[in-house]
Amino acid sequence: MDSTTPVPQFKIVLLGQSGVGKSSIVSRYCKNTFSESTDTTIGATFLNKVVNLDNYSIKLQIWDTAGQERYHSLIPMYYKNAKAAIIVYDVRQNDSLIRAKEWVKEIRENGFQQAKIALVGNKIDLDNRNTNLDEVMDYAENKNLLYFETSAKTGEGVQDIFKNISEVLPKEWGDIPNLKKIVDSDYDDDDDVNFSNGRKNKKGNCC
Repeated sequence: MDSTTPVPQFKIVLLGQSGVGKSSIVSRYCKNTFSESTDTTIGATFLNKVVNLDNYSIKLQIWDTAGQERYHSLIPMYYKNAKAAIIVYDVRQNDSLIRAKEWVKEIRENGFQQAKIALVGNKIDLDNRNTNLDEVMDYAENKNLLYFETSAKTGEGVQDIFKNISEVLPKEWGDIPNLKKIVDSDYDDDDDVNFSNGRKNKKGNCC
């Protein structure tokens, strides 16, 4: 594909209570790294990610938002025009699940009826689970949410979130026949993730 050919871009926003591991999930997905201590997100951070599917490529614009309540008034401007939301909770903390459900309600009431929403239970590598998986899955089904469980620490389940969303978005929002594959010389500033064969080719840091 010619480097001047526009790549379809889809905005994704991560939401959730502070400390549930949103930034760690993004770091694991984008850089395949994990840190036991991460800086608290202030406002939001923005990353680009080129994803190569079987026959075409898309670019994800990933917005990782702050979880502290004092930043809550800022968050709507970050999820505005997003085509998908990833709402994260900590499987050990039921209050974070309650907050995640509040996020589902809020964004649905603010124009997110058609956008795809994924509910993600993080930190499954740790003991002392305090949320009921069956109840959460029933809730996700009733609300028409994608549901995943992950460990940002081990990487389990993280790729599955973005793989599923990357496959769904072009079908719902794109024009698949006119999408094309990005060749290796294009978009050197982005990480190149290939879901068609399970390989991740690092081409640079996420920006």
